Amino acid sequence: MTAFLIASAVLVVGILAWVLRPLWRPRPLTGACVVVGLALATALLYGLVGTPRALDPAQLRAPETLAEAIVQLRAELDRDPGQIEGWRLLGRAYAAEGRLVESRDAFARAVALAPDEPGLLAEAAEARAQAHPQHRFDAEAVAMLRHTLEIDPANQRARWFLGIALRQAGEAAEAARTWEPLLAAIDPGTVASVREQINLARAEAGLEPLAAPEPQDEAASPVAITIAISLEPSLAMQYPDGASVFVIARQPDGPPMPVAVRKLQPTGFPLTVTLTDADSLMPTMKLSQLERVELAARVSASGDAIPAPGDFESAPVVVDTAADAAAALTIDRVVE
Repeated sequence: MTAFLIASAVLVVGILAWVLRPLWRPRPLTGACVVVGLALATALLYGLVGTPRALDPAQLRAPETLAEAIVQLRAELDRDPGQIEGWRLLGRAYAAEGRLVESRDAFARAVALAPDEPGLLAEAAEARAQAHPQHRFDAEAVAMLRHTLEIDPANQRARWFLGIALRQAGEAAEAARTWEPLLAAIDPGTVASVREQINLARAEAGLEPLAAPEPQDEAASPVAITIAISLEPSLAMQYPDGASVFVIARQPDGPPMPVAVRKLQPTGFPLTVTLTDADSLMPTMKLSQLERVELAARVSASGDAIPAPGDFESAPVVVDTAADAAAALTIDRVVE
């Protein structure tokens, strides 16, 4: 950077000398003083209102580690603290490093700037619970969750967390009532686990369990593949609000067109889903027509079935098709 500054100084002096040549030709000493004075004034003004740090190559280098990214993001927020998404990203980064109190405080700064953004409120409430010594939702976190549901009653994440908070507080009946609307909104693959939690809360409150659902008239698909899907913890804090999860089955070493697809919007991980012929895209090619199938799972922030940079995905797994086939997928990498 020193060489750049010297070259810049020479350039400034040269330009001023050229512009002011009518002055210094008849009076060289006066002209030289004016040129030097203006050059110094220019440097001083840039130091006061410019961005001299931008000339430092270290400031232009992309961060190589999460710690370096945090330092740069924190510096940017010190310069411009009104960036909502900056504070949100900083909160996620702190959480990924296990700095939970700092994560909570960063989310609090974001909420102060956007107090009515439902996804942010739910995320900030979760950060408060993670930073709590007993991992509990305190009164402020509960208030955030209630406000989220006032704005967006369909926010599944806030509804789930609020039920947990109520159950932690010994309000099991209200926790069950808070969770019950989820049964009509979540994917069928997660209904059973949520119903179990509701009935446990109802039992704590001395209430009868929910009536068992009517048995489904299953078309007896000859193939049913039960898939357990988990999310790598390092990606959990980056999980986009409202993201969709696609569970995809393809022909091994075949065309990229899926044979079967299930789209989910889960409230959490791990989750379980079962693919059958009902999930096949074309009547001419069903799961039951394949001896083996390649399975994969992908998190899409846009909800689009087409993969995009920044999506999360699992490595593919090949299994034999059967009436009771099972597989496990871990979503652990980012689409480039």
